[in-house]
Amino acid sequence: MDTREAEQLLADAEQIVSAQAVQSALRDLAQRINSNLAGQFPLVLPVMTGASVFCGQLLPLLTFPLALDYLHVSRYGAAEQGGALSWKSLPEASSLQGRSVLVVDDILDAGETLQAIRDRLLALGAARVYSAVFAEKQTGRIKPVQADFVGLELPDRFVFGYGMDIRGVWRNLPAIYALKEQ
Repeated sequence: MDTREAEQLLADAEQIVSAQAVQSALRDLAQRINSNLAGQFPLVLPVMTGASVFCGQLLPLLTFPLALDYLHVSRYGAAEQGGALSWKSLPEASSLQGRSVLVVDDILDAGETLQAIRDRLLALGAARVYSAVFAEKQTGRIKPVQADFVGLELPDRFVFGYGMDIRGVWRNLPAIYALKEQ
């Protein structure tokens, strides 16, 4: 993809959540996490690469001690449809033993990735796995898992911005966009 193609993707999209609404949802979400996880000293695990923007802005708003690592698993790659789960990086099992873990991800779509992450972390010895997603897509389908903390609910459309990409670009947008419906 070149610059012109990336710019055309954005031109063919509509903003569905403003940057101000994103920041407001982030602050509200941080308050809920603070209320529920204070005193637990969790290990925070952002799911790369989508959660990088969200987690980077969330961490300074958390008011309790925490440890930080990351995990990298994907079902999408540069595609717009989920595929097979690809595990690229996990934290050391010893860092999970008996810990409360907070998985931070950009979006809860079908729920398969988050369920697989939760199952894997529990199998590796985590005592409890919480999840915080910036957005949950309202698909109308039953999901195998629910996030403990959700920032925003989004329509069942392909969305990008605020860490979420479209064909590998536009994670850096401060607002959330969707391709215009045909």
